[in-house]
Amino acid sequence: MGDLIKDEETKEVKSQEDSKLEFSEDEVTLIARMFRLVGERWSLIAGRIPGRTAEEIEKYWTSRNASSSSSQRS
Repeated sequence: MGDLIKDEETKEVKSQEDSKLEFSEDEVTLIARMFRLVGERWSLIAGRIPGRTAEEIEKYWTSRNASSSSSQRS
């Protein structure tokens, strides 16, 4: 019984993490603009978006732009 509760809690935490990586169109636009201005200074970018952490923004940015940045280096 304890394992079942633990599994449910793990699923709930994972779904909360996934939903936190959903950014509004305004947030995405701001992140892109700030990235062009200041680069990978995630804490500076996060300071402009209430309720977001530097880690969330970096994770979002790298997950969305990983393939395009590697193809630009070639």
